[in-house]
Amino acid sequence: MSKIIISCAVTGSIHTPSMSPYLPITAAQIAAQAVEAAEAGAAILHLHARDPLNGRPSSDPVHWGFLGAIKTSGAVVNMTTGGSAVMSLAQRLAAPMQACPEMCSLNMGTMNFALYPMVGRIKEWLHDWEKPFLEGTDDLVFKNTPRDIAHVLHEMGTVRGARFEFECYDIGHLTMLRHFVDRGAVTGPLFIQFVFGVLGGMAAEPDTLVLLKRTADRLFGDQYQFSVLAAGRAQMAMATMAAAMGGHVRVGLEDNLYLSKGVLAKSNAEQVRLIRGIVEGLGREVATPDEVRSLLGLKGPGAVAF
Repeated sequence: MSKIIISCAVTGSIHTPSMSPYLPITAAQIAAQAVEAAEAGAAILHLHARDPLNGRPSSDPVHWGFLGAIKTSGAVVNMTTGGSAVMSLAQRLAAPMQACPEMCSLNMGTMNFALYPMVGRIKEWLHDWEKPFLEGTDDLVFKNTPRDIAHVLHEMGTVRGARFEFECYDIGHLTMLRHFVDRGAVTGPLFIQFVFGVLGGMAAEPDTLVLLKRTADRLFGDQYQFSVLAAGRAQMAMATMAAAMGGHVRVGLEDNLYLSKGVLAKSNAEQVRLIRGIVEGLGREVATPDEVRSLLGLKGPGAVAF
């Protein structure tokens, strides 16, 4: 098998500060946890920003001041273009367009993004925005139309030279990606992230992963690499299955706050070290950031704007 890429999603926009005291909020916390995750073996760092005053997901470029510190780790910086479902497309792209990273995430479709079941698990709230935000997701749609996708591909890919983590929450998202390949807007090698466990997308089920892999093989042949993330309790189980199938893995506090049942992860690095031990036990060798750059055709850290 080829070397395995470990990605780490450091903070995200789904979990709120009341859910874990270990969720990084400030620029210093995000930078420290990202660098530690890289030292533990994460070659790609998938990044969001937050308002340090209240922990709310932020699209303001001023809150992305941690990028320079993270760059020193040597890991590939992968900036979200998804941001949060409550942000406009212009807001979501404000920081990536300014920073010109090596990689960006790109959600491959519009979908329901329901987080409201989390409300019942929290007994005390740190900030007044958290509960209404989560409750309101029973009527929340994450919008990424074909026009939106084409805009991101042009601005971040064609203009700024970024490659993409294509986030596919459903099998139809693979069809949409094939559509953009046929349009000539996307070229290989593709890095496809199969996303499980978000209410509105695919459940974390092994049969579905097998179907996705078979479908991607048919649509993209040998011109793609696949990775797996599972939000919540299935994180490690689905990642292990992906590694055994020859794929790559993503962990991190964006996707899951726990290290094991009932045990909060104290850092992103704890999850990276856990999955690294698992994949190395399966005989996979962990890829370095420079090996990832070569495999995915990235422009290199010297071509970013931070």
